[in-house]
Amino acid sequence: GNVIITFLLSCAVGLQALNRVRAAVVLWIITGSTMAVSGEIHFVLIGFVFQLVSQLAECSRAVMGEFVLSGGGLKLDPLSYTMFVAPTCLVVLMIGTAITWDPRIPAALHAWQWYILPNAVLAFVLNVLVAATIKEVSAVGFILTGVCKDIFLVLFSWAFFAEKVTVQQLFGFAVTLAGVFLWSYLKVAPESGVTRFAERLLGMPAMQPQPTENTPLVKEKV
Repeated sequence: GNVIITFLLSCAVGLQALNRVRAAVVLWIITGSTMAVSGEIHFVLIGFVFQLVSQLAECSRAVMGEFVLSGGGLKLDPLSYTMFVAPTCLVVLMIGTAITWDPRIPAALHAWQWYILPNAVLAFVLNVLVAATIKEVSAVGFILTGVCKDIFLVLFSWAFFAEKVTVQQLFGFAVTLAGVFLWSYLKVAPESGVTRFAERLLGMPAMQPQPTENTPLVKEKV
């Protein structure tokens, strides 16, 4: 779900171009992810609402991050972006702490300080890496990175901890990873034969080749 939400939000703010090929690849990835889901489904409305709100918040954060880092007029670097975002997160956490305050918190903080401090440093490094990833590969690419991470965590557990994974899930993982690879390939090589074939297959009009630094400004006379 996060993939298509992020893609649509990116298209809405002009960070991604909506065309048939990209839409087809996104649907391909979603289909593979859906195939990898197993277990019983019990629909609960309140759970669905909370999940939807959390997904919208996460996807909006990624898209706004890309807009600030590379798409807007600011174009901040990852460290500056983290410096602006961290105080906002601190205010929200302080409000939550004040609402749920417990007198035992100071003593617990003192007792666990040698665990909390490394955790805080790790969280800072993670936030900088997230910002750098969004800046380099876009918000959609960041969400796809999360999809690949989840797949490899499941496969790691399957290979080393004997977690149960069905054949349908393995096939869904393969379909999803193939879709992620194709998305990356389309971004890296938009002029390739594979991209042109996909555009023709989906009935898209032929695109004119993009000019490069070797393209002459004036065509030579025959």
